[in-house]
Amino acid sequence: MGKRVLMNGNEALGEGAIRGGCDCYFGYPITPQNELTAYMAVNMPQREKVFVQAESEVAAINMVYGGAAAGKRAMTSSSSPGISLKQEGISYMAGAQLPGLIVNVQRAGPGLGDIQPSQADYFQAVKGGGHGDYRLLVLAPASVQETHDFAAQSFDLADKYRMPVMILTDGRLGQMMEPFELWEGKIETFDKPWALIGAKGRSGNAIHSYWGQAPGLEIVNLALQEKYRLIEKEEVRFDTYKLDDAELMLVAYGTSARLCREAVDLACADGIKAGLLRPITLWPFPSREISARLARMKKVLTVEMSAGQMVEDVRLAVNGAVPVEFYGRLGGAVMTVREIYEKIKAIA
Repeated sequence: MGKRVLMNGNEALGEGAIRGGCDCYFGYPITPQNELTAYMAVNMPQREKVFVQAESEVAAINMVYGGAAAGKRAMTSSSSPGISLKQEGISYMAGAQLPGLIVNVQRAGPGLGDIQPSQADYFQAVKGGGHGDYRLLVLAPASVQETHDFAAQSFDLADKYRMPVMILTDGRLGQMMEPFELWEGKIETFDKPWALIGAKGRSGNAIHSYWGQAPGLEIVNLALQEKYRLIEKEEVRFDTYKLDDAELMLVAYGTSARLCREAVDLACADGIKAGLLRPITLWPFPSREISARLARMKKVLTVEMSAGQMVEDVRLAVNGAVPVEFYGRLGGAVMTVREIYEKIKAIA
């Protein structure tokens, strides 16, 4: 059992990344994730790791590309509009099959928006915010403990599959303080014969995402798709709460899921058979796990801090078997437990 400490979510994420073997952090300030950058600025050099405050978000993601190409565990973090600026570099990393960690502490939009928490970057994260047929493995924590643990574990996932991993959190999870246990797991070591670490005694390596013309690029894309199908088979993660005898299934992630748990408790106390399925991996999405529980369900309710994005994947998973309702708040507004409970009562 690790030492129990008190930090906010952003700081806990930074400590988790360091404990997971982060060699280099490249970032640029933006609220509400600045505590993470500040934490790395202090703690990375103290542990003889690299910290660079880049001149822009574009520079930061391309530094991650370079660090990953050299075989190092590299990461960056930002918040919604900053992640938008990184999309070209993220697509390049996916095309070059480079591992790395990207953190999005979501804020309200569109545009510059506001610094309040949001979940409106779901499409950007799971549908490919940049160009081309690529995916990110996307983890959605719902507590400071998970924020810490997922950061520590993400580098192993990134190295295992040679692809970028994103942690999709939000301003509320980033700013809130909770006690948690420091991660003391074992860092897995991966051979990286592809890395650019010098070519003495062997032929040289080349890392790039430009392939000229077909069929070379199609072969690369087909290989990527085969890898993504493997991840869909092996890496789906989710959590359930009071679903065993439920007739109404709530689906929510992150901050919304925390609120839904309390709303489910209120509903159950009121005699309503409700339960929660919380996706932990937003991609790969737990579609089969949702559809497998529909036989006894009368309705599904998706709750998000957005106009409705994940609800599209929920509807695909449900495939018309039962009605799918939606409740959301927009522009940085966070729903209350009572609001979710009233929605449950209205549709139950």
